[in-house]
Amino acid sequence: MSGADNTIDKFAIAHCCVNHLLRFNHLIEEKIALSTIVVARKGRTACIAADTLTTFGDVRLDSSMDFHHSKIQTFGKTQMGIVGSAAHTLVAERAFNNKDVAADFSTRDSTFDTLIRLHPVLKEHYFLNSKDADEDPYETSQIDAVFVNPNGIFALFSLREVYEYTRFWAVGSGACYALGAMHAVYDRFKSAKDIARAGAEAGAAFDTSSQLPLTFKTVKLTHSERQ
Repeated sequence: MSGADNTIDKFAIAHCCVNHLLRFNHLIEEKIALSTIVVARKGRTACIAADTLTTFGDVRLDSSMDFHHSKIQTFGKTQMGIVGSAAHTLVAERAFNNKDVAADFSTRDSTFDTLIRLHPVLKEHYFLNSKDADEDPYETSQIDAVFVNPNGIFALFSLREVYEYTRFWAVGSGACYALGAMHAVYDRFKSAKDIARAGAEAGAAFDTSSQLPLTFKTVKLTHSERQ
């Protein structure tokens, strides 16, 4: 790996950490799934991994007490992990199956178009509070997530930004720890699951809102690494 690549990776991770600190600093004490959720790809396999802790302010609900503790949801061929309010889980299960939304997460463009169709449905049927920071240029959908499918690994964010990644990414309050861990092991580890495990375990080890055990989903990719 070149020095330039290392500089870009370090800048991207630092930028992500600043964004996460700003994003989670304003969260009020409600039922919040702060979480560590990661995605990684290596060769012809992609993996998503998530911790299993939900928090209510200072109260922690761990996997032994929560019957529905998995944060990974399945929508067709897509495996997705959403962070933010835990209310998103039930809303996503219904809204992403709404015929008017016609959810398609197969590519970056189709995901963006899905989010455009989703936003008015969230407001009209699920009472979304679409106002966040006064300086935001658009209404927010209040959802951040990472997801994997046979086309690759992706993330979506509350202003309907959509990214596709070539190696790995993470969301949630433990994302900075997860990104550092996956950066450290990516070239040494051969499987996407092992890389994802390293990231999610780092989040669970150091983030107060994340906890073991982890849950995993893997998918076979249509193509190997994209550059």
